Amino acid sequence: MSRIPHKRRADLPERLHPLWDKMETYGDFADQAGVMAQRLPIFEHTWRQLTELADEAVLSKRHLELAIVTVSLLNKCDYCVAHHLPKLQVQGISPEGAQALLDYQDHPELGEVDKLVVEYAIAVTNNWNRTRDEIFGRLKAHFTEAQIVELTWRTALCGAFNRFNDILQVEFDTPA
Repeated sequence: MSRIPHKRRADLPERLHPLWDKMETYGDFADQAGVMAQRLPIFEHTWRQLTELADEAVLSKRHLELAIVTVSLLNKCDYCVAHHLPKLQVQGISPEGAQALLDYQDHPELGEVDKLVVEYAIAVTNNWNRTRDEIFGRLKAHFTEAQIVELTWRTALCGAFNRFNDILQVEFDTPA
């Protein structure tokens, strides 16, 4: 059981109902959003940002999901892994392949850029204070500066979500 009860759409002020509806198009995250809704600024700013980033889509869904699942595997966040594995499957990575992302160097389902994304997600999560310029040169060969900023932000943010979900024991129904 979650340590903090979930709020539902009906519990929110009416002005936030459209954002709740938009959040539901993002994926099956009503349980996480419901816990966040205990503090409306957290719910509002987090979900407004996530849905706006999704609408703009400067980063491919494949690369985004590779980063998110990598971070979630590193942090052992069952909630995030369960919610994002299906999204990664849609992007062509098998469930077994997704579970093996941390062994990315010889991963048969990953291309060169995919491997770079996984390597970078590991660096952002585990080696942020020891990451060298070399990886940024490789990133810049494939991504714009805006994409690198978003990849970095979304990777770091995923680590925060992992901690939020785990410490509050946010539970979930079987994701869609």
